[in-house]
Amino acid sequence: MPPTSSRLAWLDALRGPAALAVALHHSGWAFIPDLWAQVDSRVDVGTWGVFVFFLVSGYIIPASLERRGDLRVFWIGRAFRLLPLLLVAFGVALLFAYTGAVALNPGLGTRPPSLVVLANVTMLQELLGVPAVIDVMWTLSYEMAFYLMAVALFTTGQAHRSAAVATVLAVAAVPLGVLMTGPVISGRADVVAGLLAVAVVTAVVVSAGARGAARTAAAVTGGVLGLALVVLGSRIGPWQGVTILALMFAGTAVYRAEQGTIRWRTAVAAVAVVTACGFLARDDPGWAPAIVLAVAFFGGAFLLRHRRFPRPLAHLGVISFSLYLLHPLLLRVSPNLVMFFLVLVPFCYVTHGVIEAPAQRLGRRLARREVPERSRERDPEPGPGQKPVSM
Repeated sequence: MPPTSSRLAWLDALRGPAALAVALHHSGWAFIPDLWAQVDSRVDVGTWGVFVFFLVSGYIIPASLERRGDLRVFWIGRAFRLLPLLLVAFGVALLFAYTGAVALNPGLGTRPPSLVVLANVTMLQELLGVPAVIDVMWTLSYEMAFYLMAVALFTTGQAHRSAAVATVLAVAAVPLGVLMTGPVISGRADVVAGLLAVAVVTAVVVSAGARGAARTAAAVTGGVLGLALVVLGSRIGPWQGVTILALMFAGTAVYRAEQGTIRWRTAVAAVAVVTACGFLARDDPGWAPAIVLAVAFFGGAFLLRHRRFPRPLAHLGVISFSLYLLHPLLLRVSPNLVMFFLVLVPFCYVTHGVIEAPAQRLGRRLARREVPERSRERDPEPGPGQKPVSM
């Protein structure tokens, strides 16, 4: 299981510690709550970890989208990257609940099963007021909203404006947080939640399958829905939710500056504005240090990106999604903190090798098959010397 290519090894060196930080945060509260309360009051280690993940996603997702250059291929890649392990984790959680090993979120039983499935499989549950099967999935809802917005900007030719988007979102988050005290989409708004989830799925399917104006309209609709869901449905509040979106676009701004699309001073200014606005975004003494340290950690790794990173960090980054998603399940059946970590990392190596890696290979094969077909649709008679589409 080789790590990411050396050019992007620094991203894996960020993902691994971030995933372990989230696992440490939850295990600390489970096994050493008195000690961990002292740590958490100073720096929210779990929040630091997810902020690092958001910055990494902001940097790499638009790059992945533009490298593929095709919305259907992009969505295929995302589906095969996330859903296989997610569905297996759902099955394990339900099995644990059936055997009495752990209790599921009690709110799951109060909502229609079809809505619970739809909201969790689309990863929008956090923004639809629907309980999550696995609590840490809340971050995936913001990732999904970011994907929708990134696709909209890419399709309309506005992807280069990521620094401006980050700045506007960060500044807008402040009055939104003052004016809105809680989510509008919440409680038992089952019909509304279901219709919004179906609307997002429709926007994704149409944008991936259509061409021309229909594709653009679907992509823009998806982007608007993604932003609206964060503003109106964020369980942690619009100030925090919109700040998370801004943080991801700040990561994109760094990528744009690295590629020469925007000036470095523009990207640095966007990151500074997002950090400053996010610093105030939550009445929690651990939140502000977490966002500052996450930005500093990301920036430090970026400056060292041409250096060689320790291979264990790169390997941990490769299995970071397993570490992140599965640790809450393992935590429920672990007897102590030491045993939890002794089992967690080897277990996630196995799940990556058995579930994630084969699914990703299948997704890449489907994508390679898709690109030539879509290329022929655009240009059925390529001229001499025309370059093949790069993956």
